[in-house]
Amino acid sequence: MSNIAIQFDHVGKLYRLGQVGTGTLTHDLNRWWATKVLHKEDPYLKIGETNDRAKKGNSEYVWALRDITFDVEQGDVVGIIGRNGAGKSTLLKLLSQITSPTTGAIRAKGRIGSLLEVGTGFHPEMTGRENIYMNGSIMGMTRHEISRKLDEIVDFAGVERYLDTPVKRYSSGMTVRLGFAVAAFMEPEILVVDEVLAVGDAEFQKKAIGKMQDVSKGGGRTVLFVSHNMDSMLNLCQRGVLLENGLIKYESDIKSTVAEYLGGGNTDFRFSQTKEEAIAPIFISSVRFLGTDEQKRGLFSFSDSLHLEIKLKKKEKTFIDKKTVLSIIILTLNRTKVCNAEIPIPDFEEEKTFILKYLPDILLPNKYILRAVIHIPNIKFYDRQDACAFTIYDNGTEFLKYSGADNGFIMFNPEIKEI
Repeated sequence: MSNIAIQFDHVGKLYRLGQVGTGTLTHDLNRWWATKVLHKEDPYLKIGETNDRAKKGNSEYVWALRDITFDVEQGDVVGIIGRNGAGKSTLLKLLSQITSPTTGAIRAKGRIGSLLEVGTGFHPEMTGRENIYMNGSIMGMTRHEISRKLDEIVDFAGVERYLDTPVKRYSSGMTVRLGFAVAAFMEPEILVVDEVLAVGDAEFQKKAIGKMQDVSKGGGRTVLFVSHNMDSMLNLCQRGVLLENGLIKYESDIKSTVAEYLGGGNTDFRFSQTKEEAIAPIFISSVRFLGTDEQKRGLFSFSDSLHLEIKLKKKEKTFIDKKTVLSIIILTLNRTKVCNAEIPIPDFEEEKTFILKYLPDILLPNKYILRAVIHIPNIKFYDRQDACAFTIYDNGTEFLKYSGADNGFIMFNPEIKEI
């Protein structure tokens, strides 16, 4: 179709562990005989194992990627998500033609600008200026076109003072700033960016994300973006592809994909046990988030309200003491308490439902756990559940420029009086 910019068609990449190149002469001859003479499938493609780094395999071959099939439409910003070793960088290297696929094909429409590793495409002995012209020429631009873009590139990268200094004398941050500026301002139809932005400082990361948004929305260009920073993913991307052990595990809109990555697909947070046979006379039967699909999966922006439904049940002929309360505690992943709410529990017949609403712009972007406890403080304990894991992500607040920094957990805006 005419609006498809990139097409991955059953793409696979097989590596031989511990080897550079294709391996031994015997393996090369076996492969040549099977594929070229007998016209059969490559015998070494059948024995490769899935790229699961957590397990020790028996084969000396491993699939870094296997059967990757998806399309990227022109103007889309697609986030490639996954843990270390999932195959994200390999996918971008295949697209950038740094290496070639073992199976399948990649079809890309237009010029590709890539920033995969610090200093990729730069000659260390050449100056920043010379490298800009060299990279532009490689991308098919004339000297006049490059000169027209030079001032913008240098200004964005902030390396004017060092423009005529050999790149080998640049810091890693300077190199990545210049590399990104070259890749973004040379007007490629497809921009491919790996985790390298993490090398830059917070202010540059914010500028880079803004530039990628301009490239995709204003210029209608296609962006493939790899990052472990989910705030950046959610602010920049429209679609997401989740890789796991070299395979596509999930593909959808970016919020659903991030929720799948962070929450493992848990959609309603119901407890596994029925609780109808609970020992306690009063107990928590279910806890779940209300709202959109991603919120039900525990993914909230900083400006979202948190809506929570908690259902309690009690056994027959149980009287609830008027001192009994339901405590709702928000904790960090390492079980540090962040805040606490206490709700009196009135006596009820069989089931009682509470709907809680937490106001927006209070919990700072981070990962949290919600704990529900039924008890009479300091006297009697009935039930406790660490019910839901949830994530607050940054949807463009002032904290985005501090990406990766520890900003605490609570937003507290004091009243300010200037004297």
